Amino acid sequence: MSLSGRITDIHVHDVRFPTSLALDGSDAMNADPDYSAAYVVLETDRTDGLAGHGLTFTIGRGNDIVAAAIASLRPLVIGLSLADFAATPGATWKHLTGDSQLRWLGPEKGVIHLATAAVVNALWDLWAKAVDKPLWKLLVDLSPAQIVEMVDWRYLTDALTPDEALAMLEKLAPTRATREAEILARGYPAYTTSAGWLGYEDEKIRRLCAEGIEQGFTHFKLKVGADRADDLRRARVMRDAIGPDRAMMIDANQRWDVDVAIDWVTSLAECRPLWIEEPTSPDDILGHAAIARGVRPLGIGVATGEHCQNRVMFKQLLQADAIDFCQIDSCRLAGVNEVVAVLLLAAKFNTPVCPHAGGVGLCEYVQHESIFDYICVSGSLDGRITEFVDHLHEHFVDPCVVRDGHYVAPTAPGTNITLKPESLTTHTFPDGQVWRDLRANAPLRS
Repeated sequence: MSLSGRITDIHVHDVRFPTSLALDGSDAMNADPDYSAAYVVLETDRTDGLAGHGLTFTIGRGNDIVAAAIASLRPLVIGLSLADFAATPGATWKHLTGDSQLRWLGPEKGVIHLATAAVVNALWDLWAKAVDKPLWKLLVDLSPAQIVEMVDWRYLTDALTPDEALAMLEKLAPTRATREAEILARGYPAYTTSAGWLGYEDEKIRRLCAEGIEQGFTHFKLKVGADRADDLRRARVMRDAIGPDRAMMIDANQRWDVDVAIDWVTSLAECRPLWIEEPTSPDDILGHAAIARGVRPLGIGVATGEHCQNRVMFKQLLQADAIDFCQIDSCRLAGVNEVVAVLLLAAKFNTPVCPHAGGVGLCEYVQHESIFDYICVSGSLDGRITEFVDHLHEHFVDPCVVRDGHYVAPTAPGTNITLKPESLTTHTFPDGQVWRDLRANAPLRS
């Protein structure tokens, strides 16, 4: 296949799944999420009909706002040459994030940044499909200089310069093939959140933990933060279910003030959590640093990043020694380019990247970025593990595959994000069949 063609149109869909009916995804801040996606299709003038697919994950209401923001990017995308994007993806990223009218709404953050993620990821999907490679393989086959070009280095050079990044990548380049073979043979290690949603009863937690052990998982995550006594009881349930030798992580989803976080986590320390995730506001760099100083003596690390809005905030979290685990999000950051920037920063600060996933399509996305990180950027699996949530994968044409607690390296071209046509049709809000049926039986909740 070739890199011929230009983008001729962009279609945006508001796709929602009623996951709140079973409390799937429930946590201390989001009691009844409906997992959703602002979904993009980039059409081209190619005779083979090749299209790029991308999405940004939301939890229901507000998906329409993100979809409108994606539509506002249309003038920046129509006419874009695939060959030009493949030659200088960094220049294209700067073009999409540099429009002064849209940037005024919030420089590299907020709804516009979420919208940009969907479009940027769709461009990478298009490129990967055009060269008949899964995204991770496309990235792995780029030279160190090409990887450095894709990053916008503005605001980063006080922490990491392009020359430093190039040297890091060149050092690992001769041994890429060895790590690629390892990933193809074994896969990338995953952890499960499927057993630990806040709304689940104790017996369901026990049952899902047992199933997770049978599936080969060694790391399990529990949602906390609504009620301290209930958290301790549920943490004891999970610790008992998974045994003393498997890892447990806890996630407060931004629920606490700084002092409350330290005190609350201390009360859960008997269950030996590996990390506390999102203990406070995702914007509070110094607050995370204070929490880290408070809980590290207990053997507990701090993890955050799924709501970290851009590479600059990640830079500051790393500079402030505020996190022990860096949690990139494929849609909160503005797509592949900015994810790569954060991977390079984390490698500079020797901080393991343990990406956020779950939702709609996040597992499909992040498997590629984790594999690329290991092969090209970090060269290590120490302390690294990627989230897996067993929700909604059946709606994708080429869903991610997790076997024996590991993501199997994808082989399908692209980013694995293409939705099945029937899923797209039935779950489009508000007129898809799923939502029409719900309206017919109950008041509309989203």
